[in-house]
Amino acid sequence: MRHRIAVVGCGPAGLTFARVLHRHGYPVTVLERDPAPDARPPGGTLDLHEGLGQRALDKAGLLTDFQAVSRPEGQAMRILDTDGTVLRDWRPAPEDRSNPEIDRGQLRDLLLGPLAVQWGRGVTQVVPGSGEGVRVEGADGRQETFDLVVGADGAWSRVRPAVSSVAPHYTGVTSIETSIDDVDTRHPDLARLIGDGSVAVYGVNRSLVAQRNSGGHVKVYTKFRAPLDWHAHLDLADAEAVRASLLTLFDGWAAPVLDLFRHGTAFVHRPFFVLPVSHTWTHVVGVTLLGDAAHLMPPLGAGANLAMLEGAELAEAIATGPGDLDATVRAFEERMWERAGRWAQITTAGLERLVSPDPAEALALFDHVQPA
Repeated sequence: MRHRIAVVGCGPAGLTFARVLHRHGYPVTVLERDPAPDARPPGGTLDLHEGLGQRALDKAGLLTDFQAVSRPEGQAMRILDTDGTVLRDWRPAPEDRSNPEIDRGQLRDLLLGPLAVQWGRGVTQVVPGSGEGVRVEGADGRQETFDLVVGADGAWSRVRPAVSSVAPHYTGVTSIETSIDDVDTRHPDLARLIGDGSVAVYGVNRSLVAQRNSGGHVKVYTKFRAPLDWHAHLDLADAEAVRASLLTLFDGWAAPVLDLFRHGTAFVHRPFFVLPVSHTWTHVVGVTLLGDAAHLMPPLGAGANLAMLEGAELAEAIATGPGDLDATVRAFEERMWERAGRWAQITTAGLERLVSPDPAEALALFDHVQPA
């Protein structure tokens, strides 16, 4: 008997879960609140690790397709002092495929493939133990019942309350993101500064990373320690006001670094929220979570990789297992909690060091990178 399964959320976790089930000929309902794939910007680039995200794509039969569009050269990394001195400068070997980059939009399209996503299907509540299974209530008033509902709907998951009352909490670190288009033509000096991959600068309780995406697009991310309401007297919709605030916050840094702010377009505020490092829950029949919905952690490169592997592993276990759906989900949760807990500890400690009163703490994390 094929179980009725739904996944809520069309990010890397939900799509990988659905794609692996699809590969095994297993039906799955994919619910996504966005009205279309391109309803909002997909975000920046991701580095997919050999043992995590790439392993998940292999389970989905998509590893060769990924290798065709990913950017191994994007692994390059340069670290500067705040005065512009180059401290580290690393370029991958031609055959290095350990952590190649791919734009989120490209990854989304790769995973979507033949999947029949139900766009514009926001979920308001998931109610387990409702007689015929788990009831999913939609923002459009529709209700459906499933044997398993998988919450892959991110930090502010609407599925999570069905298994856990824990909510994300603010880390004390916030970020502002901006973008630069056509950098090679319009800003060749910045293009050279960034190189093929990324450039990072670490100061006292603040940092900046500029990362190349495909097509000459660059994402610029700042991180700094501040109260959650630090912007109370700043209009975040006023790009010039935000630019001026950042230039003041990073005053004294090298002019080429500050040019990354000066030439940025829109600015997006992203405070960092996390779930407790050891977040687990008492198992609930018919409901489970993946990715940020299950273990929201600092965005230091592990989250999407873990989420994709979790989605692939759960789907594979369901499609190829003995048929006891609840036992399969229970066993998956135990494995997920153990692995995610280790990564949550690593990324939490990493954030403390990357946004530290002592910039040497951040630089020490890159001792494996060749000095300039």
